[in-house]
Amino acid sequence: MSHSSSPATSQPSTALALVAADLAAVEAKMRGNEQDIFPPLAEAFLSLITSGGKRLRPLLALLAARLFAPMSNQAIALAAAVETLHTATLVHDDVIDNALIRRGNPTLNASWTSGATVLAGDYLFARAAAFAAETGNVRVITLFAETLKVICEGELRQLAARYRWDQPKDAYYERIYAKTASLFAAATEGGAVLGAAREEDVERLRAFGYHLGMAFQIIDDILDFTSTDAVLGKPAGSDLHQGTVTLPVFYFIQDAPDRGAVGAVGGLGRG
Repeated sequence: MSHSSSPATSQPSTALALVAADLAAVEAKMRGNEQDIFPPLAEAFLSLITSGGKRLRPLLALLAARLFAPMSNQAIALAAAVETLHTATLVHDDVIDNALIRRGNPTLNASWTSGATVLAGDYLFARAAAFAAETGNVRVITLFAETLKVICEGELRQLAARYRWDQPKDAYYERIYAKTASLFAAATEGGAVLGAAREEDVERLRAFGYHLGMAFQIIDDILDFTSTDAVLGKPAGSDLHQGTVTLPVFYFIQDAPDRGAVGAVGGLGRG
């Protein structure tokens, strides 16, 4: 879902500095109770959460909560929930896409069977739900459940739309909301709720997360064409190869003077 870059902790920003200690608490929470987990799963989970993710989603949750109230254990739990959910979706994405590399490292899918990898992703979904439940806030727990539903439906829609080069642009926007922006929006909305923000501020924070997530995914889709394997941490052009119509592909199809070229583009993904 995202291109590779240095971990957020390697380049402290002003926003990150505000919640650096809180992010460390999130990391500790995500790593907790490893001794009680099936050892191969614990090892895989540790590898996943230390593989260079940008931690944007937990950062947004923490900052949104911090806007309205002192940091709380509830906000830490929410941040751990959204990052663990994000990690779970990546594990399942790698199975669906048969991806062997992510963030420059071998995926779990590269060494485990597909069935075992799916179960590992399911475990992470359950762990994320447990973190969300720790907030003790019914609205946040409901938001988390709704977001998970949206993400799963979005993945199914993306699978159904593969190699459909004539799909409308609105379908693309709906898909990237489901796969990416919905979790950004949940992070900012949930943080505002836990900070006891006014309802209008909760809506503003949700809108901010939504638009940031949409922009983030559009940039990611552009980089799939303009960047390199080394920078992305995965094969460039993988979306096209898998038959996923992203915004650059949509505009190419609209502007292609020779409609036969569109068929040639589609043929790349089936070769």
